Amino acid sequence: MKMRGWWGTAALGVSLMCAAAMLAQDTPGPGAGTPGPGKGKGGKGKAAKAASAPAPRNAAGRVVLGPGAAGRGYWGGGGSIIGKAGSPTNLDEADVPFQDWARELYKVRRTNEGQKDDPHVRCMPPGGPRAFQTPNGFEFLEMPELKRIYVVFGGGPRSWRVIYMDGRALPPADEDRAPTYTGYSTGHWEGDTLVVESEGYNERFWMHRGGLPHSDALHMTERFSRPDFDTLKYEVTINDPKVYTKPWTGGFNVPWTYTNWDGSPGGEITEYFCQDYERDVESFDK
Repeated sequence: MKMRGWWGTAALGVSLMCAAAMLAQDTPGPGAGTPGPGKGKGGKGKAAKAASAPAPRNAAGRVVLGPGAAGRGYWGGGGSIIGKAGSPTNLDEADVPFQDWARELYKVRRTNEGQKDDPHVRCMPPGGPRAFQTPNGFEFLEMPELKRIYVVFGGGPRSWRVIYMDGRALPPADEDRAPTYTGYSTGHWEGDTLVVESEGYNERFWMHRGGLPHSDALHMTERFSRPDFDTLKYEVTINDPKVYTKPWTGGFNVPWTYTNWDGSPGGEITEYFCQDYERDVESFDK
């Protein structure tokens, strides 16, 4: 069936843009087969993971979440906070304590038609766990002189997040705290684990790939730890009484990346803006 007139052309253009955007946002992350520290060659041309090096530490002896003295590399995209593929301790989808309306909304978002409504495929910033699931990776920039940690994201619209480490409390919701995509975050160290409390989120993003819903009442407790050089362990407790009947916890591991996003040598987050690069990875250079 042919579409005629400007409205038909516009509709076709929107459909193609959405399809390309979904491919661009869900393309594989950095090349997994490139050997680096803690990796070695396996049989039949495959890269087999060997024992990882210890996590880097600062002068005070605490684990750091960046590259340390190596100076290169960053974290790739992670998995899911629901389902055993993300973590053996995760809830299965059927056990997530949705309120009834939220479960129905999640079901709709999981359909092909529902996925077209994902704000991230239209280059809107991801918040919550979704920010750690996107292609092109992320890195932590610890700035003790400012008592802050910045998390810089290489994918999507190249967003960033600040975590205040000066002991301040989260500002009350009734104060002049505008809801944002990345929320308001405060953090502290518990041994080698970075614990972050955050709230103040808007409702203009999906907090998780696949469409887990949230509201402006979302409060997250995130825990970041690094058991070895190549692994970031991410765990988050979701507390959103408007959407879920009780708080619940999930997590996943994120791999360290030694290559650029396209698998070439370097280990740097390269320039990527989804507003400019609306194409899938196979067509990236075309």
